[in-house]
Amino acid sequence: MDFSLTEEQEMIRGMVREFAEKELKPKAAYHDETKEFPFEILKSLARLGLMGMNIPQEYGGSNVGTTAYSLAITEIAKGCAATAVTTSVTNMVAEVIHEFGTEEVKNKHLPKICSGEYPAGSFALTEPQAGSDAANIRTTAAKDGDSYVLNGQKSFITSGGQSGITVVWAVTDKEAKRGKGISAFVVEKGTPGFIIGKNEEKMGQRASSTNELFFEDCRIPKENLLGQEGDGFKISMMELDGGRIGIASLALGLGYAAIDYATEYAKGREQFGQPIANFQAIQWMVADSYTELDAAQLLVLRASFLKEKKLPFGKEASMAKLFASETAGRVTIKAIQILGGYGYTKEYPVERYHRDVIVTTLYEGTSEIQRHVIARSIFGRKQG
Repeated sequence: MDFSLTEEQEMIRGMVREFAEKELKPKAAYHDETKEFPFEILKSLARLGLMGMNIPQEYGGSNVGTTAYSLAITEIAKGCAATAVTTSVTNMVAEVIHEFGTEEVKNKHLPKICSGEYPAGSFALTEPQAGSDAANIRTTAAKDGDSYVLNGQKSFITSGGQSGITVVWAVTDKEAKRGKGISAFVVEKGTPGFIIGKNEEKMGQRASSTNELFFEDCRIPKENLLGQEGDGFKISMMELDGGRIGIASLALGLGYAAIDYATEYAKGREQFGQPIANFQAIQWMVADSYTELDAAQLLVLRASFLKEKKLPFGKEASMAKLFASETAGRVTIKAIQILGGYGYTKEYPVERYHRDVIVTTLYEGTSEIQRHVIARSIFGRKQG
């Protein structure tokens, strides 16, 4: 068993780490405070090939594989979690279009995603009454000649107000069995009837826009259907598996950033006549944090490896996302504890790391849903 990275993977991680240190970390507090969407930073990431990391070069992607993608998202998250989640979801949107779009749709949209012409992509599945219960969506898409007409509402959509392209799930057959009558479509920003709602006021990842979306007699060409009618629920579950690798990687980045900062702080902070790094209580918090984060990263890399090899990875992605997100949450609290009262102030970044990491236990499926997916896989129960 070889745990070493390839030369290309090491190069990508090093490149992104340097970019995050120079361009993301110094601006992260500003973006958190102002909620300013990082348009220029995202364009720079696109120029580095980070917006289509699993997309073939013929469509403008870099096609470096899931492991390199995971490493890149972790490094971006160390610098700015809001930028990391935008990058992760945009890659996710590119992948679903590449896997299920027609050649016309792929040629039209993928180069714009990969080049940064589209600032971001968004994944519009969640609705006010359909969060974990994704099969309960009520947005509809009625066929009308050579078009589909969309009506409905989406909520908590990452980059919903800024993305150039949105993948939207809607019911196309109201009479079908639960989860069987749902289809997926691509909708361009500016399409008549596609209305951007409020940008949510969030605890963390504040420079990532999170919007309501409304569709009011929104007409799109039939070619914008992804896959076949009725494939939508299956497509969403497949893509969420991959998305969980991205969110697990993001959580890892925040956990490492927090404990890295706290460790350096402990070396310089003196109490009782010596650095607090000399005290066993601090040493054990640091030791436990790095041990758990390294274990989480192994789970994430295992899921990444399986996806890259086109092997089943759904259970492993859920394990990685569950463990990485909950571990990072515990680690950020320990980092605050190491800094003491300073850790609770905005003068130091650890309180932001904690605010940013909390949502990683929620999106792409809550921790409870991950446990359900894992248990169902172990016990052999089928969906629905």
